[in-house]
Parts: sequence; C-alpha cells; structure tokens
Amino acid sequence: MKYVPGRTNTEKAVATRPARSPVHWEIMAERGTRARVARLILEHGPVTAAALGERLGLTPAAVRRHLDALLADGLIEPCTARQRGRRGRGRPAKLFAITDAGRSAFEHAYDDLAGSALRFLAKRLGEEAISEFAREQVSGLVGRLTEVMRGVPAEQRVRVLAEALSAEGYVASASTTRTGGQQLCQHHCPVAHVAAEFPQLCEAETEAFAQVLGAPVQRLATIANGDGVCTTHVSSLALAARRARTHPSSTSTS
Repeated sequence: MKYVPGRTNTEKAVATRPARSPVHWEIMAERGTRARVARLILEHGPVTAAALGERLGLTPAAVRRHLDALLADGLIEPCTARQRGRRGRGRPAKLFAITDAGRSAFEHAYDDLAGSALRFLAKRLGEEAISEFAREQVSGLVGRLTEVMRGVPAEQRVRVLAEALSAEGYVASASTTRTGGQQLCQHHCPVAHVAAEFPQLCEAETEAFAQVLGAPVQRLATIANGDGVCTTHVSSLALAARRARTHPSSTSTS
C-alpha cells in the first residue's frame, strides 16, 4: 500500500479501493429501477406498461425489459383489462399485476410463527379468543387515530387513515366514488397469509375502520381472500346520518 502523508485511514482506504466499473453502477441502477417498477405495480396495479413508462419516465423498451425480468422471476403476472360497455376494435389492453411471490417480497415475516400461535390459541381457548386477539391488535391504531380524527374534516378522514396504514406497511390509498362515498384500498397486507386462515383479523380491521371514520364501511375485497387489493367502501357521513335516523339500531359496519 502506498502511504500518502497527511491522509487519514479512511482516506487511504478510499484511495486504494478498487474503482467501481461502469458496468457495476449500471447493474445497481437496473435493480433500483426494477424495484420501482414492482412497487408501482403493487401500489397501482393492475397497470399497463405504458402507464408505468409515463410514471417512471422510461422508454417502452426499458419498461419491457424490467417487466420481462419480473415475469421471469414470478413476481408479476399479465392479465387482461375488463371491458366496460361496447368493446372497441383491437386487442384489449394488457395489464400487469403483482403475484403472491411478488407481494411476499415486500415483507412477509413470521407468517408460520403467527399462524402456529393463533392455531394454538384457538385450540386452547376457542375461536372467540382469536376475535379478541384481532381486536386487540387493531386497538392501537384506533387509539392513535380517534383523537386525531376529531380535528379532521369528514371528507379527509379516509385519506388520513390511508396515510396511517401506509406508515404501517399496508401501501394504502383513498379515492372518491361516483356515489358520493369513498374507497380505501390497501395494496399490501403483511398478514395476508395468516388472515386467509383467520378471517377474524380482517373483520376486526373493518370494525376499526368504521370506528375511526365514524361512518358505515363495507369490505368489498381482501388480499387474504385471493383478491389483488383489499378494498373498503366508506359511506358518506350524510348517508350515515340518514341511515341512523332510518335504522337507529343498525351497526356501524355493513
């Protein structure tokens, strides 16, 4: 090693470290872009290659290269867009959706351990113990958001809830429906494999949403049930008020 007076050990190490080749940096950039493609498909899928290119500023050839690699690894799968109304000429748009393997790459930890623990709990204490456990699991979210929601306008509550869920790894988004209600989508579920065996987890989560939002909610789809996204419809507060007047004994979920 050549000694250069006045340099620190760190500087000497950097000076003598082999230079990274252009190929190395190209490979690292490729992996980073591919991960961004996969995440966009997770968050917004099913999605077309053209939409991915627009969001990432990539050429069609670059998008196709990343999609082919993700397809080869089994992380995404092609699907066909559902036709609404009269079908036009030409091929239906090809969409790309995340697979179970792809979703697992975004943090699926301790599924086997959690499943074993819940099976043990059900065997020893019964199914109601699972429901109690599930409600306890979401109680923290309810506690944190109930106070916050009091200062949030009704039309913004679903968005605030989506942001809170995203912070906990659910990759959630909120949108307004044509009927005046809102839709909450969770594009990732860290406990999907466990919830497939124990639906009480999804049921408790739905009850918590209704409690936090102060509005009737209806779970339309779940990843645990094989759907691509967990989708929850949230009725408007005006509808909730009318419903309460018409059916005073009704519950907050439907």
